[in-house]
Amino acid sequence: MLLPDGCMVFPSQLRLVPASGGTMFAEWFDLWLSLVLPIRPPPDTDRLAGSLIGQCLGDAVGFVVEGYSREICQEYVDEILLTDKAGTIGRSPHAFGQYTDDSQLARTLIESYVACRGFNPGDYARRIAELFSEQRVVGRGRASTAAAVRLARGVPWREAGVPAPYAGNGAAMRAAPIGWMFPHRQTTLIQAAQDQARITHTDPRAVAGSVAIAGAVALALRAGHGRLKRDVVIDTLVRWVRPIEPLFAADLEQLHTLLSRDPADAHWLISRAGSKSGEADTHRWPTDTDTISPYVVPSVLWSLYSFLRAPDDYWRAVCLAVSGGGDTDTTAAMTGAISGAYLGLDAIPRPLALRLNDCGTWDFESLCGLVDAFSAVQSRGLVS
Repeated sequence: MLLPDGCMVFPSQLRLVPASGGTMFAEWFDLWLSLVLPIRPPPDTDRLAGSLIGQCLGDAVGFVVEGYSREICQEYVDEILLTDKAGTIGRSPHAFGQYTDDSQLARTLIESYVACRGFNPGDYARRIAELFSEQRVVGRGRASTAAAVRLARGVPWREAGVPAPYAGNGAAMRAAPIGWMFPHRQTTLIQAAQDQARITHTDPRAVAGSVAIAGAVALALRAGHGRLKRDVVIDTLVRWVRPIEPLFAADLEQLHTLLSRDPADAHWLISRAGSKSGEADTHRWPTDTDTISPYVVPSVLWSLYSFLRAPDDYWRAVCLAVSGGGDTDTTAAMTGAISGAYLGLDAIPRPLALRLNDCGTWDFESLCGLVDAFSAVQSRGLVS
């Protein structure tokens, strides 16, 4: 089916991912499941809003100290975020509330879904190229920028992504909405998370990170507040990631023991997870301190650790993510997206959330309106 804006999608009631190599069987298997299993209600709109606002606020909070040492970030948490001074500091030239490319690209993924009435990686790739070409991206990463340039030149989305060894977290940071789209469709979720990642990153670790974050959001939505089982979340993500990148899956499995360690010990181990040789952008981060770099393995692990360490407290989880230092906007954004999906919008500090914006646009009300549009699209067909 071709929509007026040129998006190619299947009929909305099928809820399928547009075909890419090797996925046809998976698509038909998921369709069969949708016919034989009871129809599930769509995710609660309040929790979808919690995920998006939770991501944007985590992003905005972390942006203030992005790239700083762990010591400075811990001081920011203790003296600002955990006091009545939260929200009093921005990052020049932006006042507090500005979120970055992490949330801009997640928001754009939702916009694409609404416009196409389903997930369409080609349309999403076009929107990424436009966002970068129009110089609207705040805090852009090098790999995503390079991919966006190729997309703008007409390179197909399947070929535009930066190859290994560039394993940054640019794909994982925007993956949360994939968890909204297919919370009950394991096969389709995994494929969609891989496809959206490969638009900018083709390293298997970056792709696996996208699956891990999208999967964590889906599991949070499925669990419902008070019913999340941490071991089940970890084991499920390990199972989903292992076929893509076995070493990343082994690192994820270590969360079972890491969660019993205090943050200082866990941080020391997580900051060193994976092989960092040849990674892009590591030169931007302090080398004499242990921070969470933009490398996808430690940043995804630290985000998951932060959420699972404080699953019932959004603000505590986000503050823990920020305290890790380094790529704080991304770790807090990923943590916030998962926590918000689990706890819902009311768990997020409303006075701070009301100050969210993207250079004066896409404020709290606009973001919630986008969630409503997403929910309306999802409710018109079988729920994923």
